[in-house]
Amino acid sequence: MADPARDDGLTADELDDGIPFMQQLLDNPFILLFLGVVTPTVLYVIWGVMEIVGIPVAK
Repeated sequence: MADPARDDGLTADELDDGIPFMQQLLDNPFILLFLGVVTPTVLYVIWGVMEIVGIPVAK
């Protein structure tokens, strides 16, 4: 565990470089909210378009 009294001289940007991208992504609740709303919306729109395309043309 890191000693809080010890100063490594690291800036916030340097500390962020050590955090993996996916952890930063999953730690942000607003991004998770955005993904939780957008993902089903996009999937349902694609599903709806596929259903409409699958309707036979009337003669």
